[in-house]
Amino acid sequence: QVQLAESGGGLVQAGGSLRLSCAASGRTVSGYAMAWFRQAPGKEREFVAVINWSGDSRYNQPSVKGRFTISRDSAENTVHLQMNSLIPEDTATYFCAASPLDGLWTGGRMYAYWGQGTQVTVSS
Repeated sequence: QVQLAESGGGLVQAGGSLRLSCAASGRTVSGYAMAWFRQAPGKEREFVAVINWSGDSRYNQPSVKGRFTISRDSAENTVHLQMNSLIPEDTATYFCAASPLDGLWTGGRMYAYWGQGTQVTVSS
């Protein structure tokens, strides 16, 4: 069983930056694809970014390309999301997810483990 815990959310002004972290525990996530999703109030959960287990391949949702970067530290069993040039539309609860099937999955149903989420609020 894998437990995921997100941190790093908060309130930031438009144009600012935040770095989200997701710590995995219970077992190693070596071999797992890791991703970030987000859900804004009244909206469905949406894919943000994914990274494969080796960390050499990643994919971002087009709306965050060039602003968000996903990375992972296998030694620390963590994954990060560096968010720059934040805009109010990025306001959401951000969730970390882990899939035992390695791949650049964008569908939530491919992920077996989820964190509780961390709130990101971007003010204009």
